[in-house]
Amino acid sequence: MKQDSTRNIAYTVDCEDYVHVVKFNPFESGDACSLIAYGGNNYVVVGSCRFQEEDVEVEGMQYKTLKTFHHGIRVDAIAWSPETRLDTLPPQIRFCTAASDRKLRLFTSDLQDKNEFKTFDGHSDYINDLVFSPNEGQEVASVSDDHTCRVWDLEGNEKAHFVLRSPGMSVCWHPEEAFKLMVAEKNGTIRFYDLITQQAILSLECEQTPLMSADWCLKNTLKIGAVAGSDWLIWDITRSSYPQDKRPVHVDRARLFRWSRVNENLFATTGYPGKTTTQLLVHHLGHPQPILTGTAAVGSGLTWHRTLPLCAVGGDHKIFFWVTEM
Repeated sequence: MKQDSTRNIAYTVDCEDYVHVVKFNPFESGDACSLIAYGGNNYVVVGSCRFQEEDVEVEGMQYKTLKTFHHGIRVDAIAWSPETRLDTLPPQIRFCTAASDRKLRLFTSDLQDKNEFKTFDGHSDYINDLVFSPNEGQEVASVSDDHTCRVWDLEGNEKAHFVLRSPGMSVCWHPEEAFKLMVAEKNGTIRFYDLITQQAILSLECEQTPLMSADWCLKNTLKIGAVAGSDWLIWDITRSSYPQDKRPVHVDRARLFRWSRVNENLFATTGYPGKTTTQLLVHHLGHPQPILTGTAAVGSGLTWHRTLPLCAVGGDHKIFFWVTEM
């Protein structure tokens, strides 16, 4: 497992614009390639990727742009729908974005002539994160600086509304816990809401601020991770409402936390975009030090591949990919 802790970027994709957010499709789409979406100042691009780590016939990485969607405004967050399928006729691409005008936009396309989008209005401040319901994909949850978490149907009707005590930074929906929503607030509290009773059922405390990002481990529903201040923090929700493990990692404050989708002990964090570079660190809970350190010029966004220990960060006219070991 030992590897150089400072690992060069494995692959890059050139983009037409600054990349504010990048997101691998976390769902099976019926195709050997992985879908990836990235957002710039006024567009979203959907592409497909294949890596030599999964296909011996690929040299390095193959990337192809499938479609560019005009967005008209800066893209701040992207969520994929589980209804995205490439193995149907016609294929269907569906994703939702959050933008700097406080609106959500739901895009549906067959990659040919059908390209629809709907706008969801309701948030009164910046939207920090959004997610589709993971099994049916019939609802979208979003969190905002307006101190609310909202759940919408695909027509843009508000189905639930949770009042928060501080800005909502992250929202997660786990495929094995479809009736619960995890919401992380900037004040360091992470709450779980029961979507049937619309009540909070559990809360976790960082005891430090600002909490900037949190994630619910796909491989172990009891594990929650977050970054707050300059530290990463990990909870086992059966043991305590306080973190079992924490470590200082980013000197200037940490920005994003994402669990690997293939290993419950593997996760990545990013630091704040500095004057020149953003630091990406990949951590393994069995190791005292990060197992991979990467840097990207003014990077933003962080996403893991669905089946490989490979993560991507956006940057200036580029997406950067790093491969780690399990």
